[in-house]
Amino acid sequence: MEASANGGSRTTATTAQHRPTPDSSAPPGDDAEPCDLVTVPARQGLEAVDILRRGAAPAVGPVLHDGARDTLGFLVPPGTADGWDVPGSACTQTSGRGLRIPAEPPLTGSGTGTGVGTGSRTGWLLPPGDADPVTDPVVLREALGEAARLIEAADNCC
Repeated sequence: MEASANGGSRTTATTAQHRPTPDSSAPPGDDAEPCDLVTVPARQGLEAVDILRRGAAPAVGPVLHDGARDTLGFLVPPGTADGWDVPGSACTQTSGRGLRIPAEPPLTGSGTGTGVGTGSRTGWLLPPGDADPVTDPVVLREALGEAARLIEAADNCC
């Protein structure tokens, strides 16, 4: 691993070299799918969701929106963090702890509300069951790159 510009660490492997591995730490009889989580700024993530849904074979897994942090989180196969190297994003590794797709998203902040749009809660942008089980990390990487280029072009226009 090597240090990134923001003080964290990243791997030098590319996403294209990523080969998801099964999570053998899942409890027996647990039907929930293990996953890692790719987190990006909301603006880039929303653009990437649009790109993924417009594709020839639309395929985007569940996506969480964290209003308090203004981020989106894409659920991806376990092991994705081992080869994730997309600037401006982070991939949370399960480290064998079996992060699972929850039926209800975790809530943050205080007060009441359903999540999305409250500014202080986490909610599903695309809930499990309405989407593919997880997003392919190679396809997500391409969509995030295209989204970043579109945002940069829009910001530099005129």
